[in-house]
Amino acid sequence: MSGNRQDLVIGSFEKKALEAPASGRPASEIFGELVFDRRKMPRYLDPSTLSALLDCIDNGKPLDRKTADAVASGMKEWALEHGVTHITHWFQPLTDGTAEKHDALIDYDGEGGVIEKFDGSSLIQQEPDASSFPNGGIRATFEARGYTAWDPTSPVFIQEDTLCIPTVFVSYTGEALDYKTPLKRSINAVCDAAVPICKLFDPAVSKVYSYLGWEQEYFLVDEDLYASRPDLMSTGRTLMGHLSSKAQQLDDHYFGAIPMRVAAFMRDVEEAALRLGIPLKTRHNEVAPNQFEMAPIYGEANLANDQNQMIMNLMGNIARRHGFVVLLHEKPFEGINGSGKHNNWSLGTDTGVQLMAPGKDAKGNLQFIVFLVNVLAAVQKHNALLKASIASASNAHRLGAAEAPPAIVSAFLGKTMTQVLRKLLELPSGTPVEIAGKKGRKIGLVEIPEIFIDNTDRNRTSPFAFTGNRFEFRAVGSSANCGGALTALNSAVAEQLLDFKALLDKELASGKAFEVAVMDTLKPIIASVIDVVCFDGNGYSEEWKKEAARRGLDTEDCVPEMIKAYTSESSVKLFERTGVFSLKELEARNEVKWETYSKKIQIESLVMARMVINHIVPVAFDYKTRLLKELALSKEVFGNLDSCAAECELIGELSSLIEDIRQKVERMQLDRRETKACPDAYSKALAYSRIAENIRALRKLVDRLEEITDNRLWPLPKYRELLFIS
Repeated sequence: MSGNRQDLVIGSFEKKALEAPASGRPASEIFGELVFDRRKMPRYLDPSTLSALLDCIDNGKPLDRKTADAVASGMKEWALEHGVTHITHWFQPLTDGTAEKHDALIDYDGEGGVIEKFDGSSLIQQEPDASSFPNGGIRATFEARGYTAWDPTSPVFIQEDTLCIPTVFVSYTGEALDYKTPLKRSINAVCDAAVPICKLFDPAVSKVYSYLGWEQEYFLVDEDLYASRPDLMSTGRTLMGHLSSKAQQLDDHYFGAIPMRVAAFMRDVEEAALRLGIPLKTRHNEVAPNQFEMAPIYGEANLANDQNQMIMNLMGNIARRHGFVVLLHEKPFEGINGSGKHNNWSLGTDTGVQLMAPGKDAKGNLQFIVFLVNVLAAVQKHNALLKASIASASNAHRLGAAEAPPAIVSAFLGKTMTQVLRKLLELPSGTPVEIAGKKGRKIGLVEIPEIFIDNTDRNRTSPFAFTGNRFEFRAVGSSANCGGALTALNSAVAEQLLDFKALLDKELASGKAFEVAVMDTLKPIIASVIDVVCFDGNGYSEEWKKEAARRGLDTEDCVPEMIKAYTSESSVKLFERTGVFSLKELEARNEVKWETYSKKIQIESLVMARMVINHIVPVAFDYKTRLLKELALSKEVFGNLDSCAAECELIGELSSLIEDIRQKVERMQLDRRETKACPDAYSKALAYSRIAENIRALRKLVDRLEEITDNRLWPLPKYRELLFIS
């Protein structure tokens, strides 16, 4: 490979939008090119250093300083070959984004010059400012010290001229200030809880992995139109805008031919991803106009989450080269589908067994049922917590309509699996478990070979759906860090598995046969979940909301109230027992979530008020003035206004709308000022949830004004322009 850095940067600013990807090389050749992975390590590390590093990655054994220096030396050699001049500790603070501080690879050489320097201390730890990131009060402004520490399980990678080292981010006193630290703790917790159960089925099992397959939905808009919308630029969504006459009614965008400009953008993203070791597999048009989706091959959860953060950064940078802006907000456009990031989650053993998939024999099926049922029990017990893990100001606009799941966490199993669980309640314990796999079915066309029908359907209104070999946590928002939802899910499952193992041990101690003991332990759990958390029907219906409340599921739809679930008694016990969060860390996260919610609504209300005052009302007055002049001219010519009823009615509606808008803006501004008196972050967030309702009410008035105002005067690009790429 050439050492010229220009060859290594994905694409270039000079590349024309419709050109083929820069390299033209096959995916297998460029995959992982910019990642210091296991394939490259033997070339740059001596055998003893390599062995120690792999022991650290695979088994968690710490590296001593000498070994860390040797690893850093090898990394530096590889990085310099690729034109790297800087390093950064790449981490994930509680902003739902990533952060990095770049340091040049130089130091004095003692002779008046400089040398390239990178040692073990620079690799393992750095000290960024911890007070300026959201921390929920863990760090005061004058207590700035925090640490980033290398995560060896996620390989370092190169972005342009910088070697990026994935790290955790913790306070001076050791509390987690990021998403990665608790995610890794939860991965360890579910492994520790699952392995003893797996060993009962196969003593060879020594590790259980948590897997993630994310599906990233997003919108693209033309850069020039984006720059003409202050709301999009400041909030990521359109705070006003009447729905286009043609939107997604015909479903003609879904899985349609990808527009040429978009396809060129996708090719560049895919090449960039491949070079960073991200195995993007799928791309397609989504349901809404200008909405698209990408998804990788399934992977280990910690690494997959890092890769999703990398992709979101890449998309934004590459889109600009094609004249686009990527919108990751969950609901950038009113009245059409929002964007989610479905988290496909499962567990698997180091012996190659997928624990969320039916087995090859009765024993394997029994193990599958054990894990399936315990996941359902965890979702039921920590229903409110799982909802809190995906709650945000932006996701609140998406949930509950247009193919997004509702704000009630239930689990979809499908007819086959529901019948299996009900049958198990009826059969004597110890009966071999048989599950129908995919059934072959001829479809009567000679040209098409035999296909297979899955034994479960799909349910787009379910926030947590079983899809045959995994669960799909559909409620996660498109802009979110997957780590938040996965940490809650892994922790809940870990606790439930610990409880199950304790109950099973008692049954085994009584002398029962293994299969009988397992089923005697499972049956009460199945009976407790099958008619409570399991729901295969329409999650949008009003009947379901009432039924969910009757079943005892959490039906709260106010985001600040949802967030409180993190510090409920059951959640605190869960996280302390599994070692994922301390009470201090949980309280801090609540503070951060409430503060973030308030600030996002505050920004929206400020932008909305200024747009209305500076853009919309002046145009409405201008249009009203034109109509009044028309009336005056008509009266002068005809001597009366008998033929001007339409104009008079329109002027009356304009006047009424302008006055209603003025009053609502003033009310919103007053409400915002009153939030300063709120005594804490929670009460302030509640106050801003009411301001969010004011924004929605104000929007309806502005959208009506857009509908009746002369199109030539309207100051903003409309939905019909924003939603259709030319």
